[in-house]
Amino acid sequence: MALLGTLYHVGIVVPDIEAAKAHFTDLLGITWGPVVHTDDYEVRDGDGNELVVPNTLCYSVEPPHLELVLEVPGSVWECNEHSNLHHIGVWTDALPDDTARYSELRCPLQLCGRAEDGSLQQFAYHRDPLGVRIELVDASMKPMMEEFMFKAPVA
Repeated sequence: MALLGTLYHVGIVVPDIEAAKAHFTDLLGITWGPVVHTDDYEVRDGDGNELVVPNTLCYSVEPPHLELVLEVPGSVWECNEHSNLHHIGVWTDALPDDTARYSELRCPLQLCGRAEDGSLQQFAYHRDPLGVRIELVDASMKPMMEEFMFKAPVA
């Protein structure tokens, strides 16, 4: 039995989003939703440090969704020589509670979204002993993502 909600995506860090989209389209016939970019994305790392980083990503239209995340050197989104499989994403209806639960299970918090008041919001990356990240994503974001991120742009 799964500890949490439903698996819905796998995140891959890439050095070039457009090249990766073209590659996976050729390889797997994938259709892509819009590329979303934020210059100043406010997050907090597992040590409690407040960070502001750029963030660029896009999702495939077809489930299970592939998420392409543009590399940000020196951040959690960094390519490496082993594998750029970055995370497995699951929906959660109780982000703060499930984040605490994952931390108790030896899957420490690595990075999370934060609200202006410093509270946890949107997502949390947890890293397990095998080095795999599990991304807990607030299920309240699902309707917006289904409407906007998981649809091909209108030509």
